[in-house]
Amino acid sequence: MAENFKVTPYEVEGKIDYDRFAKEFGISIIDKKLEERIEKLAGGSHWLLRRHIFYAHRDMNWLLDEYEKGNRFYLYTGIAPSGSMTLGHLIPFMFTQWLQEKFGVEVYIQIPDEEKALIRNVSFDEVHKLAYDDALNIIALGYDPKKTKIFFNTDYAGTLYRQAVRVAKRITFSMVKDAFGFTNETNIGSIFYTSMQAVPAFLKSVEEKKNVPCLIPLAIDQDVHFRVARDALVKLGYYKPAIVHAKFLPGLGGRPKMSASDPNDTIYLSDTPEAVEKKVHRAITGQQSTAELQKKLGGDPEKCSVCQYYRYLFEPDDKKLEKIFEGERKGTLLAGEHKDDLSKRINKFLEEHNKKRERLRSKLDEFILKD
Repeated sequence: MAENFKVTPYEVEGKIDYDRFAKEFGISIIDKKLEERIEKLAGGSHWLLRRHIFYAHRDMNWLLDEYEKGNRFYLYTGIAPSGSMTLGHLIPFMFTQWLQEKFGVEVYIQIPDEEKALIRNVSFDEVHKLAYDDALNIIALGYDPKKTKIFFNTDYAGTLYRQAVRVAKRITFSMVKDAFGFTNETNIGSIFYTSMQAVPAFLKSVEEKKNVPCLIPLAIDQDVHFRVARDALVKLGYYKPAIVHAKFLPGLGGRPKMSASDPNDTIYLSDTPEAVEKKVHRAITGQQSTAELQKKLGGDPEKCSVCQYYRYLFEPDDKKLEKIFEGERKGTLLAGEHKDDLSKRINKFLEEHNKKRERLRSKLDEFILKD
């Protein structure tokens, strides 16, 4: 019997069946043919695609058809701040940066500095401050300042709102109520929010006064906004955005999605080396209960949160990754050394990332659009 799970932008519960999620919501799985087509046009490969972390899509073949005709696409992604960014939050931004670099296209990054203030018990001022920190973390990944436009909803509201009301007129309360599980007690700002999130998917078409294809890399919990909005965009005369969907980075405690609100379940970009080491050494592995049993019976890397952190972020070389997984399966790799190595890799990444942040701090305004 299939297990129940729930995936929305505000709540993820249960063991996620990614294939079932795709089937239920009409999303296509990225097959080998499409993967090879993307890699051929990009002139390279990315481990997030090869390992099916970005595993599904909407209208990706259409987007590539347009690209081959000379109708170049642009990229759109974003994040709603509510606290310190985590390693899991970086996954869509890493892939988006790679796509920008390989295809030489523009990126629009929306940072809604009002969404979580509407949904959660956090102030608008606090979220707005976090938005700048998120933007700094994003540009530190290597985005091209000449081809990257970042905007906060409250600072770019004049531009965004004008288009959002056009979308809102074509989305009913019953549509968002069914899609998000809203009730009569849900505040009206939350109900309207999807209209704001839809705008960057056609904003370049508005600016250029012609239809420009848009590709949105996102985690699967954000797909619902565009399930609601895509038909509205067609009614406005614009293309439906193409979407490529990512799986969630698992939590250190074994959850299918790391919890940004649980400090023991995730690694924050602001964590100290000591905090990283402590968290990783508490992580759930797929190993046996004792070193002796692990050597004798081996473990299961698919159930090991440490192995999954290698798979998602910290071992881009497929052969080296398989060696790590094989060591777990055969019992030649023990939990202590496994965790020591991952801790070092994470801390090295965070140290380099934070240095890049500081170098770019004075350049941040070059990326940001305001009315």
